Amino acid sequence: MDMYVLWIVVFLALAFDFINGFHDTANAIATTVSTRALKPRIAILLAAVMNFVGALTFTGVAATIGKGVADPSKLEHGVEIVIAALLSAIAWNLITWWFGIPSSSSHALIGSLMGAVIAGAGIGNVNAEGLKKIITALIASPLIAFTAGFIIMWILKLIFAKSSPHQVNKGFRFGQILTAAFQSFSHGTNDAQKAMGIIVFALVAAGIQDDMSVPMWVKLSAAAAMALGTSIGGWKIIKTMGTKIFKIEPINGFAADIGSAAVILTATMIHLPVSTTHVITSSILGVGSAKRFSAVKWGVAGKIVISWIITIPITILMAMLFFWLIDLFFLA
Repeated sequence: MDMYVLWIVVFLALAFDFINGFHDTANAIATTVSTRALKPRIAILLAAVMNFVGALTFTGVAATIGKGVADPSKLEHGVEIVIAALLSAIAWNLITWWFGIPSSSSHALIGSLMGAVIAGAGIGNVNAEGLKKIITALIASPLIAFTAGFIIMWILKLIFAKSSPHQVNKGFRFGQILTAAFQSFSHGTNDAQKAMGIIVFALVAAGIQDDMSVPMWVKLSAAAAMALGTSIGGWKIIKTMGTKIFKIEPINGFAADIGSAAVILTATMIHLPVSTTHVITSSILGVGSAKRFSAVKWGVAGKIVISWIITIPITILMAMLFFWLIDLFFLA
């Protein structure tokens, strides 16, 4: 195989990671910016640094992505499959970013990889057990995050029920700086590993290495790409996450950040990829429901949920189309 094809994979994977960074910046800092706990530029810089640190800390999710959907060593056109998957995931991320929809980069990547494997190697090469594990994590994690956000906010309401709202929010505004850092760190531990995993998938498919270990150059480049993307900032999605679901106060942002970061970091520790977008949005919805059910703009929340549901089917079809185009023009 020509090495330039493999370098195309690396470039596309890092491009996906970069786009994931600015697409998902809102995940870590939307509540902090909306409550003015931090100025936007400072919040983005904090998120970029902590994303970088988090990305270098773990590799278990990368291994799950690299072998969970399919065995790259058994795919005849494994590298081309990865290219088709990355083109699809990047395209979907850009479309949803343009319209300010907080869709899942994780769902986009998993759906795209599924579609590319089906088109390039047949449905029989999809790892049903590994995929079941990944899909279960993607579905369960938002439900857990919603519950966590609701419980944390309910407890905080009880503790501070008789306190001055002004003093409470003043204190939690400072606390949000810490939770934003924690949120950004957890985001890096899970999301950056997906790009690492897809690069390792290509390396194994190309016969460059025979196991799912992540080389240091892959760790550093993926961490840097995500941090750089984060530094750009996804303002449209920040607006949706921070203001359109419900009016977030510092105590609400604190609760949402703690709940979602805990869920993401737990998933990372057990090597499961989750959608940080879904987890954080669900935590915000849980917090809003605990504050006052009617405070949540459920129409906006419904549109977000619809985008979650359609992402995997659409990206499966997009990736299949991209692979067929690659097959037609380059493999035929």
